[in-house]
Amino acid sequence: MAELVREGPNLVVKLSAVEKAEAFHNDIRIPWSAVQSITVLDDAIHAVHGLKLPGSRLPGVFAIGTFKSANGTLFAAVHHHTPRGIKVTLLGEPYDTLIIGTPKPEEVIASLKQLGPG
Repeated sequence: MAELVREGPNLVVKLSAVEKAEAFHNDIRIPWSAVQSITVLDDAIHAVHGLKLPGSRLPGVFAIGTFKSANGTLFAAVHHHTPRGIKVTLLGEPYDTLIIGTPKPEEVIASLKQLGPG
């Protein structure tokens, strides 16, 4: 399962080996200064929209990889066994949004914000 962590001045999406293969992508490193907002999603899988390029998706079951739509470019790592998740809105980065599935989004957000502005 993907993890969102702070490493120094960066927000990092850490992917498992399987997720890296599914997404055709390595871990993602974003400057914390690019983070505009972080919110809880109760239904993360249905927040993923757009054309998959590249990545893997089975609607309603999992979505992992890059998705492009009229709303911008997003990276998702969401699985059916983690219906809740986190939405990170970014500014000035290749991705406009990150959607990461996690069973305890409130705890993850609190731990990210606890480290301060970076």
